[in-house]
Amino acid sequence: MKQLTQLLKNGKMEILEVPAPVVEDGRILVKTHFSVISAGTEGKTVSDARANYLAKARSRKKELLAVIEMAKNQGLLETYKIVMNKLETPATLGYSASGQVIAVGKDIFDIKPSDWVACAGLEACHAEIISVPYNLCVKVSNPENIKSAAFVALGAIAMQGIRRADVKLGENVLVIGLGTIGLITIQLLNISGCRSFGIDIDEWAVQKAIENGAHAAYCRNKAGLESLLLEQTQGIGFDSVIITAGTSSLDPINIAGRLCRKKGKVVVVGAIPTGYDREHYYRKEIDLLMSTSYGPGRYDKNYEEKGLDYPIAYVRWTEKRNMQAFIELIENNKINLSKIITHTFKLDNAVEAYNMILNKSEKFSGIILSYNEEVNFKNCIQIKPFTPIPSKGNIGFIGAGSFAQNMLLPYVSKITNLVTVATSHGNTSYYVAKKFGFSKATTDVQEILNDSNIDTVFITTRHNTHGQYVISSLQAGKHVFVEKPLCITNEELEKIKENYQNSKQILLVGFNRRFSPFSQMIYKNLSPSEKKAINIRINAGYIPPEHWTQDLQVGGGRIIGEVCHFVDLAMFFAQSKIKEVFAQTLDDSNQLMDTLSIILKFDNGSIANISYFSNGSKKVPKELIEVFSSENTWIIDDFKKMFFASRSVKKYKLYKQDKGHKNEIEAFMYSVKNGTSSPISFEDIYISTKTTFAVLESIKQRKIIEI
Repeated sequence: MKQLTQLLKNGKMEILEVPAPVVEDGRILVKTHFSVISAGTEGKTVSDARANYLAKARSRKKELLAVIEMAKNQGLLETYKIVMNKLETPATLGYSASGQVIAVGKDIFDIKPSDWVACAGLEACHAEIISVPYNLCVKVSNPENIKSAAFVALGAIAMQGIRRADVKLGENVLVIGLGTIGLITIQLLNISGCRSFGIDIDEWAVQKAIENGAHAAYCRNKAGLESLLLEQTQGIGFDSVIITAGTSSLDPINIAGRLCRKKGKVVVVGAIPTGYDREHYYRKEIDLLMSTSYGPGRYDKNYEEKGLDYPIAYVRWTEKRNMQAFIELIENNKINLSKIITHTFKLDNAVEAYNMILNKSEKFSGIILSYNEEVNFKNCIQIKPFTPIPSKGNIGFIGAGSFAQNMLLPYVSKITNLVTVATSHGNTSYYVAKKFGFSKATTDVQEILNDSNIDTVFITTRHNTHGQYVISSLQAGKHVFVEKPLCITNEELEKIKENYQNSKQILLVGFNRRFSPFSQMIYKNLSPSEKKAINIRINAGYIPPEHWTQDLQVGGGRIIGEVCHFVDLAMFFAQSKIKEVFAQTLDDSNQLMDTLSIILKFDNGSIANISYFSNGSKKVPKELIEVFSSENTWIIDDFKKMFFASRSVKKYKLYKQDKGHKNEIEAFMYSVKNGTSSPISFEDIYISTKTTFAVLESIKQRKIIEI
């Protein structure tokens, strides 16, 4: 299928032929007929991408600080590679579209194939086929309205701004910023029984507002503007002011304060700074309100990704219900978008539309992209000819996010034959395939599992899919490398064990730290019979509760998702199996259980303490590992430095942090190519995974758990 993309590196825009998405549970697959270009939001995105690196840094200060911190830990070269990889990835554009349903997930019953729908969200992008979550998709009864329905996201944004203002019949409402959303807001206010007024810096936009029903509208630089507007309200001021402009200027927020009446409301819909003059807001006791995009549910993963709705009795207008209401207004001829649409471009000519927006070569408001009737529905595309090379290992990659691209694929690509990469987004699989040399790019995991030429599978998806992909890969006769964790439930673990024991395949979990140069050096100087005391302190850092890794159903939480690393490392140094575990967590109102202490006891008498803390300062190094044995002490400082003390003291330092990823990949592929045993025994993998589940049980029961 065709998809519009741009590079964040230089703003280059292309129509790429990428794999079409596959239908998933909770999602709807749609053949796009129309999509809308949001001139404000997308224009800024493209403008920022075309700016030089200095301008990019100025506009993204938060990201710049993160890059500086990364450079301190990983070095300039590694940080440069990671940043450039991000900038060179083709990004999507667009968030409002309409079309016809191709397929639906098995748990969706009220929308069916051939239905006409309107879609919102980042996955309702400018592409011939889109896959959207159920709560961001609404039905359109009459296909004759499908072009107007493409404005559903912008309409819902305008509607939510009005809902935040809580307007009443007969009220005077001022709209500042008369772009597409501002013009829709004007029409919505009129059918709500309000008198709508408008301000814009462009005289043409002012005339468009009048065409769309504004009682009056003026150019911002008109002499006596504020007096004119106040006269329209008999000197009272506006009951509400809705700001739909997008600007770095403080003028909209300040003039809103001057024109709003006492006890009135100012609602911010557009992207504007809010360092406003306090005087008018204070003296008039004006309510300053923010409007969050399409409405309640926006940015809530439970609502948008999992399809969990809010009870209508408590949240009358969610983003989906706002979208439905907007479509109903279109179908009842209450909203007339023909007065707003000024341009329609074919998808193939989309770049011309963005150039028009940035160069301001023509006047515009609503801009539509239209799509061809004929579409390539292929979920897998050929990037280059494929030749099997058994001696190198023929690799399929399931998932290829930033971790895989930065930490695994640079090593895997040098020593293997890359066959197929599968990701949920076609533009990502296409980019990864081109960059690292895969023969094929796909959005369908079955393309990898069913390919007899592929002998080895790498799994780097979200944690809740690891278990099922490991089982499917083993059943398909593939060797498996899976990023940690192996799985997130005990039931999955037992199924993996059963399938592994019935196969002859190699299975490795990405416990890379035991492969680091410092870990290997310590291990070689220890004896299995020695009793060791091991202390591992992780300054893990804060991750917000809404992050997917904290979601027990998706990421499994940080104990299963990350602490497993250090359980494995402790067992590696102890050179013995874990016998029992006891854990306690810091009392936390969020119940995240990501600040905790774990005590492990081993069969050979060794002990280990794992302190995993999320409440510390980022100024402190992330990981400190201490191993005490037979009057010898080893200390690893963030896998960059190591200190050894015995009769003498030695210090070691690497030129960059090395957590063992390269050695891990090489060891795994050596086993695959030469038929040797896995670099980590399945027994160790099983025990370390079992132990992470036992940690949770120990916290719950407040007692020692035997493994």
